Amino acid sequence: MEVFRDSLNFFWNAQTSQIYRELQGLEQKGWVQKTVVLQQGKPDKNLFSITPEGKAELLLWLARDEFGTASRNPLLMKVFFMGERSREENIRYFERLIEEQETLLESLTPVPEYIEAYSTYLDNKEKALFWQMTVDYGRRNMQMCIDWAKDCIKKLEETDE
Repeated sequence: MEVFRDSLNFFWNAQTSQIYRELQGLEQKGWVQKTVVLQQGKPDKNLFSITPEGKAELLLWLARDEFGTASRNPLLMKVFFMGERSREENIRYFERLIEEQETLLESLTPVPEYIEAYSTYLDNKEKALFWQMTVDYGRRNMQMCIDWAKDCIKKLEETDE
Protein backbone atom coordinates (compact mmCIF):
# COMPACT_ATOMS: atom_id res chain seq x y z
CA MET A 1 0.00 0.00 0.00
CA GLU A 2 2.84 2.37 0.87
CA VAL A 3 4.61 1.77 -2.44
CA PHE A 4 1.33 2.18 -4.34
CA ARG A 5 0.59 5.44 -2.51
CA ASP A 6 4.06 6.79 -3.25
CA SER A 7 4.09 5.88 -6.92
CA LEU A 8 1.18 4.44 -8.89
CA ASN A 9 -1.51 6.38 -7.06
CA PHE A 10 -0.49 9.53 -8.94
CA PHE A 11 -1.84 8.09 -12.20
CA TRP A 12 -3.88 5.02 -11.26
CA ASN A 13 -6.46 5.50 -8.53
CA ALA A 14 -7.50 2.46 -6.58
CA GLN A 15 -8.93 1.74 -3.19
CA THR A 16 -7.08 -0.49 -0.76
CA SER A 17 -9.71 -3.20 -1.24
CA GLN A 18 -9.19 -3.10 -5.03
CA ILE A 19 -5.43 -3.40 -4.69
CA TYR A 20 -5.67 -6.42 -2.39
CA ARG A 21 -8.30 -8.03 -4.62
CA GLU A 22 -5.98 -7.64 -7.62
CA LEU A 23 -3.02 -8.95 -5.66
CA GLN A 24 -5.03 -12.01 -4.62
CA GLY A 25 -5.90 -12.63 -8.27
CA LEU A 26 -2.26 -12.29 -9.29
CA GLU A 27 -1.27 -14.63 -6.47
CA GLN A 28 -3.83 -17.24 -7.62
CA LYS A 29 -2.35 -17.06 -11.13
CA GLY A 30 1.11 -17.56 -9.68
CA TRP A 31 2.32 -14.16 -10.87
CA VAL A 32 3.12 -12.79 -7.40
CA GLN A 33 4.13 -14.40 -4.13
CA LYS A 34 3.07 -13.17 -0.71
CA THR A 35 5.34 -13.10 2.31
CA VAL A 36 3.81 -12.30 5.69
CA VAL A 37 6.03 -10.16 7.91
CA LEU A 38 5.12 -10.47 11.57
CA GLN A 39 4.99 -7.15 13.44
CA GLN A 40 4.61 -6.35 17.09
CA GLY A 41 1.96 -3.87 18.18
CA LYS A 42 0.41 -3.55 14.73
CA PRO A 43 -1.08 -5.83 12.07
CA ASP A 44 1.22 -8.17 10.19
CA LYS A 45 2.49 -6.82 6.86
CA ASN A 46 1.96 -8.61 3.56
CA LEU A 47 4.82 -8.14 1.09
CA PHE A 48 4.24 -9.19 -2.50
CA SER A 49 6.99 -9.95 -4.99
CA ILE A 50 6.75 -10.86 -8.63
CA THR A 51 7.43 -14.46 -9.65
CA PRO A 52 9.29 -15.53 -12.80
CA GLU A 53 5.89 -16.38 -14.35
CA GLY A 54 4.59 -12.95 -13.36
CA LYS A 55 7.65 -11.29 -14.87
CA ALA A 56 7.08 -13.18 -18.12
CA GLU A 57 3.43 -12.06 -18.18
CA LEU A 58 4.45 -8.46 -17.44
CA LEU A 59 6.92 -8.52 -20.34
CA LEU A 60 4.23 -9.89 -22.68
CA TRP A 61 1.86 -7.10 -21.62
CA LEU A 62 4.57 -4.46 -22.11
CA ALA A 63 5.33 -5.81 -25.62
CA ARG A 64 1.76 -5.24 -26.83
CA ASP A 65 1.32 -2.02 -28.81
CA GLU A 66 -1.74 -0.95 -26.86
CA PHE A 67 -1.29 2.66 -25.87
CA GLY A 68 -4.45 3.11 -23.84
CA THR A 69 -5.03 6.51 -25.37
CA ALA A 70 -8.71 5.88 -26.04
CA SER A 71 -10.48 6.79 -22.86
CA ARG A 72 -13.71 7.66 -21.19
CA ASN A 73 -13.16 11.01 -19.60
CA PRO A 74 -15.86 12.06 -17.13
CA LEU A 75 -14.43 15.57 -17.06
CA LEU A 76 -14.94 16.06 -20.78
CA MET A 77 -18.35 14.39 -20.71
CA LYS A 78 -19.42 16.87 -18.05
CA VAL A 79 -17.99 19.85 -19.96
CA PHE A 80 -19.76 18.73 -23.13
CA PHE A 81 -23.13 19.15 -21.38
CA MET A 82 -22.30 22.26 -19.33
CA GLY A 83 -24.35 24.46 -21.65
CA GLU A 84 -27.30 23.40 -19.49
CA ARG A 85 -25.94 25.40 -16.54
CA SER A 86 -25.32 29.07 -15.94
CA ARG A 87 -22.09 30.73 -16.96
CA GLU A 88 -21.33 31.53 -13.31
CA GLU A 89 -21.75 27.90 -12.27
CA ASN A 90 -19.45 26.79 -15.07
CA ILE A 91 -16.81 29.37 -14.25
CA ARG A 92 -16.86 28.17 -10.63
CA TYR A 93 -16.51 24.59 -11.88
CA PHE A 94 -13.37 25.47 -13.84
CA GLU A 95 -11.98 27.47 -10.92
CA ARG A 96 -12.41 24.43 -8.65
CA LEU A 97 -10.79 22.25 -11.31
CA ILE A 98 -7.79 24.57 -11.37
CA GLU A 99 -7.54 24.44 -7.57
CA GLU A 100 -7.72 20.63 -7.60
CA GLN A 101 -5.09 20.29 -10.31
CA GLU A 102 -2.77 22.75 -8.56
CA THR A 103 -3.12 20.73 -5.35
CA LEU A 104 -2.37 17.51 -7.23
CA LEU A 105 0.58 19.15 -8.96
CA GLU A 106 1.93 20.26 -5.59
CA SER A 107 1.48 16.72 -4.24
CA LEU A 108 4.06 15.55 -6.78
CA THR A 109 6.77 17.62 -5.07
CA PRO A 110 8.09 14.76 -2.88
CA VAL A 111 7.94 12.16 -5.65
CA PRO A 112 11.58 12.59 -6.79
CA GLU A 113 12.58 11.72 -3.21
CA TYR A 114 10.38 8.61 -3.33
CA ILE A 115 11.93 7.60 -6.62
CA GLU A 116 15.41 8.06 -5.19
CA ALA A 117 14.52 6.03 -2.09
CA TYR A 118 12.89 3.18 -3.99
CA SER A 119 15.56 3.10 -6.67
CA THR A 120 18.05 1.88 -4.07
CA TYR A 121 16.20 -1.46 -4.18
CA LEU A 122 16.56 -1.82 -7.95
CA ASP A 123 18.95 -4.17 -9.66
CA ASN A 124 19.02 -1.79 -12.65
CA LYS A 125 19.00 1.93 -11.82
CA GLU A 126 17.72 2.75 -15.33
CA LYS A 127 14.30 1.50 -14.25
CA ALA A 128 13.93 4.63 -12.10
CA LEU A 129 14.24 6.72 -15.25
CA PHE A 130 10.87 5.36 -16.37
CA TRP A 131 9.34 6.29 -13.02
CA GLN A 132 10.65 9.82 -13.58
CA MET A 133 9.12 9.84 -17.08
CA THR A 134 5.76 8.86 -15.59
CA VAL A 135 5.90 11.68 -13.06
CA ASP A 136 6.88 14.13 -15.81
CA TYR A 137 3.85 13.03 -17.83
CA GLY A 138 1.63 13.56 -14.79
CA ARG A 139 3.03 17.04 -14.16
CA ARG A 140 2.59 18.04 -17.79
CA ASN A 141 -0.93 16.63 -17.89
CA MET A 142 -1.93 18.51 -14.73
CA GLN A 143 -0.40 21.73 -16.05
CA MET A 144 -2.21 21.26 -19.36
CA CYS A 145 -5.48 20.83 -17.48
CA ILE A 146 -4.83 24.03 -15.50
CA ASP A 147 -4.01 25.97 -18.68
CA TRP A 148 -7.06 24.56 -20.46
CA ALA A 149 -9.39 25.40 -17.56
CA LYS A 150 -8.04 28.97 -17.45
CA ASP A 151 -8.68 29.24 -21.17
CA CYS A 152 -12.23 27.93 -20.69
CA ILE A 153 -12.87 30.59 -18.03
CA LYS A 154 -11.49 33.28 -20.33
CA LYS A 155 -13.79 32.14 -23.17
CA LEU A 156 -16.79 32.11 -20.86
CA GLU A 157 -16.00 35.58 -19.54
CA GLU A 158 -15.57 36.96 -23.07
CA THR A 159 -18.77 35.41 -24.45
CA ASP A 160 -21.92 37.48 -24.61
CA GLU A 161 -24.96 35.82 -23.10
